[in-house]
Amino acid sequence: MRKILLVILVINGLYFNGYTQDLIIKTTKDTIVCLIKEIGDDEIKYTQQGFRGDVIFGIDKNKVSKIIFSDKKELSFQNSMEDPSKYMVQHKNAIKFGFLSPLMGATSFSYEHSLKPGSSIEGTLGIIGLGVDMTGNNASGIYMKFGYKFIKSPDFYLKGMQYAHLLKGSYIRPEISFVTYKSESGNRYDYNGVLMTNSKSVGSSTMFAVMINLGKQWVFQDRFLFDWFVGFGYGFGNSHNDDIYHFAFEGGSSGSSFAATSGFRIGILF
Repeated sequence: MRKILLVILVINGLYFNGYTQDLIIKTTKDTIVCLIKEIGDDEIKYTQQGFRGDVIFGIDKNKVSKIIFSDKKELSFQNSMEDPSKYMVQHKNAIKFGFLSPLMGATSFSYEHSLKPGSSIEGTLGIIGLGVDMTGNNASGIYMKFGYKFIKSPDFYLKGMQYAHLLKGSYIRPEISFVTYKSESGNRYDYNGVLMTNSKSVGSSTMFAVMINLGKQWVFQDRFLFDWFVGFGYGFGNSHNDDIYHFAFEGGSSGSSFAATSGFRIGILF
């Protein structure tokens, strides 16, 4: 009888020692000592010493940083919103065309690349003179923009939630702009409409701007997108005609540093 009791005690001791060796490390750095029973797509199930063996606890995987098993192996986890493996099949690059840009005197093309869920970089090249000459100054040149996009996450989270698409959603995009072009200065009139000069001269303009853009981008079937935005910021530089329209943005001259921009673009993903 004593031998049987001794065997039972040894078995129970081994059971409880093994039982308490799995560790769940939460994102809050708290630790749960347990025995892992199941790791699902959204939830981890476990039992704990001191409760009946048929009592199963569960914890959302988004609340878990890693698991340390009894054999010292580790398994790390990421929030479903930020886990790159959730977006493996999605296209992460896009080429965009400024749909109305030719009507504004400069045709623009943009490239966007997703760095990680919620973040991407974007560059734009505009060819001034390739489009309708709305100023009448025969302008020609280029402009460039570079920005870092922060895509808005949901206001609240549900279990297993993720972005519908890496490049889809409302966003804020800090951006710097550079513009250089040549243009003609034409006839000038005073406030009474009297011609002041009818001589024409060609001069160059170089402008810069620091902008904050707010916009929203829609993605369809992981192939096509629409992007709309408005932006405000500071502009500065040297404007030949002291005009406020600089193709990449408006403002930054005529005694004011305020600058504004907006756009509507269509694109394809690859």
